[in-house]
Amino acid sequence: MFKCHVCHSEVSHTEIVNEIFQIDGKFYLVENIPATVCSRCGEETFSRETTERIRVMLHGEVEPVISISVDVFSYPPESKVS
Repeated sequence: MFKCHVCHSEVSHTEIVNEIFQIDGKFYLVENIPATVCSRCGEETFSRETTERIRVMLHGEVEPVISISVDVFSYPPESKVS
């Protein structure tokens, strides 16, 4: 039975989500992850099997589908005052 660890709701639904993981300062995007999502607050939860498959994927020898570069901005941007 589902119980959200954030808002304690017992209502959830299944979704396919994308998640970004940061490991040793490097970012990894994993797409198409099956997740249980709290219908009240939107907190995503992964099964143990899914979590283990993601861990093996990110720490194993699986090659990424594609690699991309990402522009990084720092908030708040510096602005010139006239």
